[in-house]
Amino acid sequence: EYCAPWIRADPEPLDRDRLARLAGEVADRGFDHAVIFTSFHQSALPTALVLRWAGVRRISAISADFGGSLLDVRHQVPADIPETERALSLAEAAGFVVPAADDRLPAVRGSRLPDLGALGPPLDAVASGPYVVVHPGCSAPARSWPAARWAEAVGELTAAGRRVVVTGSPAERALTAQVAGRDGLDLGGRTALPELAAVLAGAQVVVVANTGPAHLAGAVRTPVVSLFAPVVPAVRWAPRGSEVVLLGDQNAACAGSRARHCPVPGHPCLTGITATDVVAAVAKLAGPDPLTGAGT
Repeated sequence: EYCAPWIRADPEPLDRDRLARLAGEVADRGFDHAVIFTSFHQSALPTALVLRWAGVRRISAISADFGGSLLDVRHQVPADIPETERALSLAEAAGFVVPAADDRLPAVRGSRLPDLGALGPPLDAVASGPYVVVHPGCSAPARSWPAARWAEAVGELTAAGRRVVVTGSPAERALTAQVAGRDGLDLGGRTALPELAAVLAGAQVVVVANTGPAHLAGAVRTPVVSLFAPVVPAVRWAPRGSEVVLLGDQNAACAGSRARHCPVPGHPCLTGITATDVVAAVAKLAGPDPLTGAGT
């Protein structure tokens, strides 16, 4: 594994010896063709340079910039298309065929998901009835909703008759405990990726910011309430594969900034969302609140 300094948000200085070792490892494996997948704001050319240095004969990538002899296939795409579609179009340009029956949406094979009821506590309790997943964690503060708001949403969802399951990584246990409080089932640090996918697949709705589990929820076809900060465009990065209700001011001053830390005092694009807004969005996707009937 090589953490490329031209890709990481917190890059280390370029290490010439490590880069040479990477090129050597690639050369030793004798690859014939490389397809470089990047996000819309990343350049494929540094990676192409290393691959060409390593002797890879055919290199395909999306690049708005002239690649000279570094690229054999210089693919170009419209600005505002979903990232998944962007990647698929590159694969096709490189000569790979997407099956005709493929719907071009992210998907997880449900038959490969673990049976939550067979996993023992606390995961076996998840499957005991309908539930909503709340996933409060997010790696970038600019895309995060305040923890107190998450906790308030859990309280209001519970008061409306929803059963709430709170998920998060081992590093997010303090956050999930705060958000779950006495109302939610706290699974912080209790799920590896397959178990998380199974929890999301069984939910009525997943409430989540713009982070990995939002896309995983779409891939298992569970509706998503997306608390989406517009630092990246929703047209490119909103979840795909299921119905989505997008919350957040998409025209806020931070729009398109790609900021990891909010550049606008007060974080207005997300702090303008209330717990009541989340409850209403959940009702729109899952049906009326069991106790209040709201959402009818």
